[in-house]
Amino acid sequence: MGSVPREIDATQVGTRRAFPTPSIGLFLGLQVLDVLTTMIGLRLGAKEGSTFIGHLLQTGPLSALIVSKIFAAGLAAIAVFLNRKRILVFLNVWFGAVVAWNVIAIVVQYAGR
Repeated sequence: MGSVPREIDATQVGTRRAFPTPSIGLFLGLQVLDVLTTMIGLRLGAKEGSTFIGHLLQTGPLSALIVSKIFAAGLAAIAVFLNRKRILVFLNVWFGAVVAWNVIAIVVQYAGR
């Protein structure tokens, strides 16, 4: 279990704040949501924002997403193996933003129909 973050007051300047606990479960959930929202967005006519994924899409949407998820899982595995917790937290924040962006693209595409 993770530790409970403690409050920081002005007298603790220079003291490190508690860092978010990295979560593999959150990472996996965000990967599933990324695939689902990307597939929905593409079906509604949205364009892929990533140049890398855009090139992979030439092989087909599902295969491109599988390759990108293997790459993402590799990054997460390296972070866990090297005990670099901040990298996994960064990846979770990044993919959270990607999923949010995908949802916005879906809403925009759906509203434009």
